Amino acid sequence: MPKAKSPRTPKPKAEKKVLQMPENGNSHNGSSPLDLEGEIRLRAYQLYVERGSLAGFEEEDWLSAEREVLARYAGHSHTA
Repeated sequence: MPKAKSPRTPKPKAEKKVLQMPENGNSHNGSSPLDLEGEIRLRAYQLYVERGSLAGFEEEDWLSAEREVLARYAGHSHTA
């Protein structure tokens, strides 16, 4: 005689995490506080996409984006 099977509890489905990128545009338009990390993140993502979404260049993209964003702010501080 076969054993009775115990009822299975359904496993919770894995949540898909989708990366939400900030809206295009500059956040240093004077109406919002500086969000350097957000701007760097956005620019690094743009560099990643421009490269064809190839993995393995994360640090290079971040450092390039950081230089660009910080240089842009340094230029604004001298003209203000």
